[in-house]
Amino acid sequence: MTPVFHPTLVNSPFEDPCVYVDFLFSRRAMLFDLGTLSGLPPRKILRIGHVFVSHAHIDHFIGFDHLMRLFLGREKRIHIFGPPGFVDQVWHRLASYTWNLVYSYDSDFTIIASEIHPDGNGLSSEFHCLHGFKPENTMARRFTGDLIHEEEGLSVRVAVLDHKIASLAFSLEEKLHVNIMKNRLDEMGLAVGPWLKELKQAIMRGDADDMPIRATRHAGSGEAGTNVSLKELRERAVRVEAGQKICYVTDAAFTAENAERIIALARGADYLFIEAAFPETEAARAGERSHLTARQAGELARRAGAARVVPFHFSPRYTGQEQELGEELERAWQGG
Repeated sequence: MTPVFHPTLVNSPFEDPCVYVDFLFSRRAMLFDLGTLSGLPPRKILRIGHVFVSHAHIDHFIGFDHLMRLFLGREKRIHIFGPPGFVDQVWHRLASYTWNLVYSYDSDFTIIASEIHPDGNGLSSEFHCLHGFKPENTMARRFTGDLIHEEEGLSVRVAVLDHKIASLAFSLEEKLHVNIMKNRLDEMGLAVGPWLKELKQAIMRGDADDMPIRATRHAGSGEAGTNVSLKELRERAVRVEAGQKICYVTDAAFTAENAERIIALARGADYLFIEAAFPETEAARAGERSHLTARQAGELARRAGAARVVPFHFSPRYTGQEQELGEELERAWQGG
């Protein structure tokens, strides 16, 4: 399976938390947390359409200004999600600047900020550049279970964790992975092209078997296109597999309730990005700070059945001990 999501840590594990998820074959990306963004080139930042912020401690939100600076003056809409009180925090950040010159801009950069409450309620507000980033269209929201964002081919889910404040963990899930087998298309006399997007969308929607798909024939076949049933294409030239799942967990105390929520959110994840702030020898300190140790992170990854685990958000006091923290997590993850 050719993965659609390509996640990477933006900074070193000792620096600000931030995971960038690039989308294959699409000029778009998502961001989990808004730590320092200086490690990302502008061309990558400009692909971002959705940002999911765990909480507004400075190391998780300081990149907001960097993002704003690049998007300002562009025709761009960005959706940003965070914990209770987040809409006001975004507004206060924007209100700290003077916007008297933006009213004459040709483009209207817009932020749609949403906050998620533990009871499933929420709030959203729009901030338009051409209106001086004043809050508009503020409305109450109601989220369905843990689902906070959904598109045709993907969804984002959330778990509200205890960090002495609400801290959000997220999972990005591809609903299905539709793999087109080019050799089978060749056997059918069909060429690759934009029509394959329609085919994938029809499969994702669960359209009826007899739905006709207008396919492109190979050059020189005498026909520019032909109708082929969705069933025939699915059976002969498509392989449908479970989609990718990426989970992001940071800043959470190791409590029974947090553990249950993390495991449920991360179950079967292809990638689990999880904080490992302290070694197990400092479990008491980790508890006081409401963070996970490397061993605790590994145990959660094992119980969730995560396929790959990427530890991050190491405390700077352990600089130079990245290998030891990684090995501690690995042992717990492997059941050692």
